[in-house]
Amino acid sequence: MTHIIGAGLAGLSAAIRLAEQGRRVAVYEAAGQAGGRCRSYFDAGFGAVIDNGNHLLLSGNDAAIRYLTLIGGADKLRGPSRAEFDFADLATGECWTLRINEGRWPSWLFDPDRRVPATKPLDYLAAAPLMWAARRRTVTDIIAGEGPLYERLWQPLMLAALNTDPHEGSARLAGAVMRNTLAKGGAACRPLVAEGLSAAFVEPALAYLGEHHGTIAFGKRLREIEFASNRVRSLMFADGKIPVREDDAVILAVPPWVAQTLVPGLKAPTEFRAILNAHFSVAPPPQFPPILGLIHGTVEWIFSFPGRLSITISGADRLIDRPREELAAELWRDVAAVTGLPAELPPWQIVKEKRATFAASPDQDVLRPESKTEWRNFFLAGDWIQTGLPATIEGAIRSGERTARLAMRELGKHDRNERTRFT
Repeated sequence: MTHIIGAGLAGLSAAIRLAEQGRRVAVYEAAGQAGGRCRSYFDAGFGAVIDNGNHLLLSGNDAAIRYLTLIGGADKLRGPSRAEFDFADLATGECWTLRINEGRWPSWLFDPDRRVPATKPLDYLAAAPLMWAARRRTVTDIIAGEGPLYERLWQPLMLAALNTDPHEGSARLAGAVMRNTLAKGGAACRPLVAEGLSAAFVEPALAYLGEHHGTIAFGKRLREIEFASNRVRSLMFADGKIPVREDDAVILAVPPWVAQTLVPGLKAPTEFRAILNAHFSVAPPPQFPPILGLIHGTVEWIFSFPGRLSITISGADRLIDRPREELAAELWRDVAAVTGLPAELPPWQIVKEKRATFAASPDQDVLRPESKTEWRNFFLAGDWIQTGLPATIEGAIRSGERTARLAMRELGKHDRNERTRFT
């Protein structure tokens, strides 16, 4: 049996991989629902089901695609058939579409209609050293933090990927994102958005676990982990203790500030960055793109859904404490300016996530622990663990896969020992 604490994407990913291999899984979640920061809910004031955040996948996010394919959620993704990204500049009124060719050779750079306006092909080569940057370097230690290419591509792209301003963001983590996407060409860069986070990532996972004899208990907050010798001995919940047998493994997939209250001496990130999302109940204009990047506005990305426009602002600490009504009006002004919709504010909802991700700076990156711990049957999962990526859906799911492999290796050792003992 593998006990998994936390039913966010990292915990669900680990559970799915273990269940796929025929291992028994029990998941314990403190909240009343699964998904963590990647879920949907019905908002009574808004009058519709909305996501608690806007999450963008790219076709090169292999771990996320594997997960969705396995649980049957891949058909809930939508996006253009090619790697195309639409942008609008509120300061100049310019609009353009970044069109990345399928193959690794970047022929799109040599077509002025496919790259960022006012840029040249050689401008883009300056970002190549990000892919082998030293751990202590920031993004703007490698690329110039000014100019048309930075303002219109690198700044919005890196801010979205890291949820941290590129001036303090880790070049190593930015380079990892580039290696997995842009460096592989348009085939790995096609943007994908879920038609409901829970419908794609959560509900099919819970159904899969049910079909594979996995169990999940909600409202189960872990109070204490009993460590003895080199293993976990028991899990103490509010309603009682669960013993951890010799042939069991434990995966802790909770936020870092929770993990540090449960694991003695755990090193983990201590600084976090906010994300702000807003939803507006209004039909998008005809032919409005699925995703639009906004330059020189408060809004950074606009997502188009049937009957709804949603926006995302990364690294949003500067906005997080402002009054909601004031924020909604300011954000709608940006949306109305670029869509041509009426200036009157439609029904809205704002979702603030104060500790959305760890700050993806070099100093915080080195605080991320490994999945394997000093206790042989105890492993850590989450987007804040050392995944080689910033805190993203891909990183969370990759972390879950890794801890599942580690747990199966430990369980396999016990199986072999048992067979040896009885032969």
